[in-house]
Amino acid sequence: MAKCTFCGETLTTGTGKMYVKKDGKVLYFDKSKCQKNMLNLNRKPREVRWTEEGRIAKKLILASIKTKKQ
Repeated sequence: MAKCTFCGETLTTGTGKMYVKKDGKVLYFDKSKCQKNMLNLNRKPREVRWTEEGRIAKKLILASIKTKKQ
């Protein structure tokens, strides 16, 4: 089982796409939405709200704001 390189969701067997870059790095995508965001639009997963990294980054920002207020 692999995880989507962009959003972090697990891929079930027989689904998704495997993209191999020229330098040999393998990227796995579960939806074309993830592939377009990463390859065509050059977005970073932590800056997009609906990805796993984006949710973690949001929690860290909110936690730091709460500690500054106290």
